[in-house]
Amino acid sequence: MRVLFAHGFEGSPNGGKPTHMIEELGWDVVAPIMSANGWNIEQETGVLLEHIDAGDFDLVVGSSMGGLAAANASALRPDASFGLLLIAPAFGLAEMWHDRLTVEEMKRWEDTDAYEYRGFELEMTLGWDFMQTAEEMSWPELNHPTVILHGIQDDVVPLENSRRVAKEQAKVVELIELDDGHRMQNAKSHFQRAAEICLDALRT
Repeated sequence: MRVLFAHGFEGSPNGGKPTHMIEELGWDVVAPIMSANGWNIEQETGVLLEHIDAGDFDLVVGSSMGGLAAANASALRPDASFGLLLIAPAFGLAEMWHDRLTVEEMKRWEDTDAYEYRGFELEMTLGWDFMQTAEEMSWPELNHPTVILHGIQDDVVPLENSRRVAKEQAKVVELIELDDGHRMQNAKSHFQRAAEICLDALRT
């Protein structure tokens, strides 16, 4: 099975999830550097579109912000044929940032075009384009058979966001809730079954 994998904001192409897919499941995985074009969601989605337009994939997989990028790729390539596996996808990205920062901090970010991000492993300056694209691309319309894996203990991306997408787009989305946190360490054992659900839906 040929897979396009989109890592999260602080993830990497050789992280635990794509490594598991390659070594344990035997999948043929292409895992680009998601920040190759920049850090905003439009730029990250563009990385995936370049690969989707250049080759055939059975499954597009995205984790966290990579999941939101994969969802936007589905919205922008409705005629492409692939299943979609989203792992704790960052739906509601703009809302999450508004919850994270005060009104004054948001205004300063917009006025200065700079926000000093300090994460688990990353330190960088984000331009205001990060928020502008997030406002436009936080709730994409999915065009492909989709399985969402989301942890009930996720303290980064609210589970309610995935529940909302599963409810509003029930025709193409199946949500599987797991006893897990945002890093989704327990999700790997569900990858194969999630992929089968997506591919079975493609065949019908």
